[in-house]
Amino acid sequence: MITSILRPPPIIARMAFFAVLLGAWEWASRMGMVSRFIAPPPSEVVPAIGLLYHDNELVTRFLRTFGQVFAASGIGAALGMIIGWWLHHNKNAGRAFTDWFAAIAAAPLVLLFPLFLVLFGRNASTIIAMGAVAVLPPIILKTKEGLDHVPPVLINVGRTFNLTRWQHIRLIMMPASLPTIFTGLRLGLVFALINVVGVEYLIGFGGMGLMIAELGDRFEVAGMYAAILFVVLCSACFFWFTARLETWLLQTR
Repeated sequence: MITSILRPPPIIARMAFFAVLLGAWEWASRMGMVSRFIAPPPSEVVPAIGLLYHDNELVTRFLRTFGQVFAASGIGAALGMIIGWWLHHNKNAGRAFTDWFAAIAAAPLVLLFPLFLVLFGRNASTIIAMGAVAVLPPIILKTKEGLDHVPPVLINVGRTFNLTRWQHIRLIMMPASLPTIFTGLRLGLVFALINVVGVEYLIGFGGMGLMIAELGDRFEVAGMYAAILFVVLCSACFFWFTARLETWLLQTR
């Protein structure tokens, strides 16, 4: 009993941590230790989300941004899994290029936006292309990692049953590597969201990123924080959804 009190469930510990953090933020802002023009108290930020809905077309901007995120994620996931399979299948290519993709994954790809702006113009194509490029490295690396670590015994079982190439991929390779590939998909989704919102902010076009830029230009600091908080919460929800989808696929495979 004492042990269970000292070690609360993770969700309780997480909520308690955020409650303490928000309480400290509220207290510091109200006591004047932090300027309201830098960090307004949470009691002003949270209600501002409702104002975003009424005054800044929150739903329309949300759908625009996350439509671009899903388009970029879909393109990046399709290309990334194909390239990851190629790096796994072609051992020489894997040894030659895997480190390159690892280096690209660590690079600030958002800085390439002037090049994409010249290539595609100031429109949604630039934002989707930037998001897709950001998605590629983690999915390529995790696809290759997952396929490389399929247990040899499963591969030998497939050979024993004389499976065709497609059956071997569908029944053995993909199910065995699915958890690792989904890790890459979740990372890719986060990278796509970061880059899409960032490029929208930089080029002044799009949805949530443009909203954040406009609120900052009008010195509506509480509204700006509310928009950022809304993006973070949506990102967490999508991350949770992909985790549940992975669990469901693993149970039904």
